[in-house]
Amino acid sequence: MQIYSLEEVLTFIKKGEVFSGKLSTSGCLIKVEEYLPVVCSAIHAGHHLRDELLKHCRLSDEERAPHEARLTDDLIASQPITLVALDSRLEYDLDCPKALSTSYKLSVKQKLWDKPMSTKQRSVSHAKHDEFFQIYKALIAKLESQFGKVIVFDLKAYTPSDSDTSSPLFDITTTQIDLTRWQSVVNKCRSELKQVTVPNTESSAELDLIHRGSGYLTTYTNSHFDRTLVLPIQVKKVYVDDQSGDQFPLVIDSLKLGLKQALSETSAFFQRRINLKNRVRSADMLSSAIEPAVLNVDAAIYKLAQRVGILKYVNPINITAERRRFERAPSRFTPNFHYRQLPIDANGFKQKLYRIPIETISDPAMKQLYSDMIHSLSEQVDLLSTVGQEAFLYNSLRHYGRPDALSINNAKFLLYAKEIAENSGELMDAKSACELMKKQASDWGMKCKVNLSTAILARAMVSSAPPQLKVNTNAQFSYAEVQRLNHHELGVHMATTLNSRQQALKAVRLGLPGATQTQEGLAIMAEYNAGYMAHGRLNTLAYRVLAVDSMLNEQNFYHTYSYLTDELEMNRDDAFVTTTRVYRGGGLTKDHLYLSGFVNIKQLSAERDLTNLMVGKTSAEYLDLIDELVQRGWLTAPKFVIDSAQGRALETSSVESEQSASLSYLIDSLRS
Repeated sequence: MQIYSLEEVLTFIKKGEVFSGKLSTSGCLIKVEEYLPVVCSAIHAGHHLRDELLKHCRLSDEERAPHEARLTDDLIASQPITLVALDSRLEYDLDCPKALSTSYKLSVKQKLWDKPMSTKQRSVSHAKHDEFFQIYKALIAKLESQFGKVIVFDLKAYTPSDSDTSSPLFDITTTQIDLTRWQSVVNKCRSELKQVTVPNTESSAELDLIHRGSGYLTTYTNSHFDRTLVLPIQVKKVYVDDQSGDQFPLVIDSLKLGLKQALSETSAFFQRRINLKNRVRSADMLSSAIEPAVLNVDAAIYKLAQRVGILKYVNPINITAERRRFERAPSRFTPNFHYRQLPIDANGFKQKLYRIPIETISDPAMKQLYSDMIHSLSEQVDLLSTVGQEAFLYNSLRHYGRPDALSINNAKFLLYAKEIAENSGELMDAKSACELMKKQASDWGMKCKVNLSTAILARAMVSSAPPQLKVNTNAQFSYAEVQRLNHHELGVHMATTLNSRQQALKAVRLGLPGATQTQEGLAIMAEYNAGYMAHGRLNTLAYRVLAVDSMLNEQNFYHTYSYLTDELEMNRDDAFVTTTRVYRGGGLTKDHLYLSGFVNIKQLSAERDLTNLMVGKTSAEYLDLIDELVQRGWLTAPKFVIDSAQGRALETSSVESEQSASLSYLIDSLRS
């Protein structure tokens, strides 16, 4: 932590420089990540007592805790400008005028000190009080000169007493607020605080029910500034046990996330309503500079996990030989797939993974994202380390889940519907298809390789290092299928690969939790938007869902294959490939996500803009956060966003129009 003199801090503020550090002469911590018209204070967060006072204090550290508002500084850490008191209010209370700040009272029967503070001791504490308000005054003056009107959130904490008839989660004190001017902002803040959810606690926000302290920060502000609103907020201490000192991490994280949202939404409203800045969003009221701790955690995770790729180690390397063995005796066939060696020590990997210090991240949403990533990567390593073993299926279910009843019913609906014919054009070999895909990549300005490959199970797939589209040498393609692959593989998978390489945050290169379902959903949606979706293509997705379900129920390669060919009337070659896909590794359930991903993305696209999902290997689960990060400049808006709606010529025959209408009806009938 940087330490600055009072003069240095005041100079930083005067010049409008960003900084973060502790005042050398007092327990004041100030952070300015970006100059915005919003300040958050936690003036009762401190618990430090200087040695000459500590030895005369009659209360232990645990006994002092109920009188302080510890952790309130953590609850506001995501805000761009924060002022935090590190010294205990028992020494000097910033919520009182200087003359009264060193006169903290306990109960009538209790004494705080062995002997009263001396004049010299009081003068030292009063000097600290003065310094805090010098910094505060300079900061508010700077912000008012720059923005006009300013809002201050003064966060404290309270423990309900026996006399409190009601104890809301949040309480806003309005006794010193000119409601003729600021009523709308008070109402907005209360409304936002009501939406903060905390485990096992009722969400509530009231006005003037809790009376704690004298509110001197508000008094001081009102006496020195006419264009600054202070909102004193009391949060109930549901996040800690005052008696034992036990902290409740889930509650703390929920409060951090809820307050980030509530305060930034209120600040944005303040800008729009009071400062008349009409286009301000909540993300605009947060820092545009990426938090250093986020960059450190992001780099550590990427360095550790960049070699973790599931398909490379789950795809069998002896498929051709196993297929010949299957064809000689299908009913007696039990797969004996061979796989690449895994160059990862699973236990060592997970030890390093869980040592990454995500707790240093102030932004609660980013901390949660990287926590989720660590758990997801741990699951992936468990999956890879059990390839070919019985535990693989369990780990696959843990990571990818299983098809639910809705997905199974959607799959059966597609397969039992009357086939809608497709005018797919003439067949071509893989080399010709590869040339068409190369041309499309060039037309879209994508710098990537497009090559034939004998080492893939899919008909085509994108790999990221280096960016490359691999086309299965042994496959044949119709013109319509090539166009589908252009929009699926290049228009989404290659686009997100290339977009991710432009990002400062490398997490979107690795893939966020849930990325498989979202990315495949986007890719299939691109086929649909381009006008190259076909009933046969949807059936392929449906077969995969039912193949996964059969694999889980039958645990027999031939039974699943027979189910696909005999009952569902799937082409035998395709049935072998589909069955192999779900039995590889020991039972891979990933394939059920394609159909549900498409259905979910189609529904979501009707509700909101999904463009920012293209910034990298993202997940719809984090779309709100991704949108925020793009708005804040932490992520760059995607460069490659293919307008798939322009993919097919507008001139179609009446027969094709009727087929398209039937297909759209079929897709719209899928349940989500």
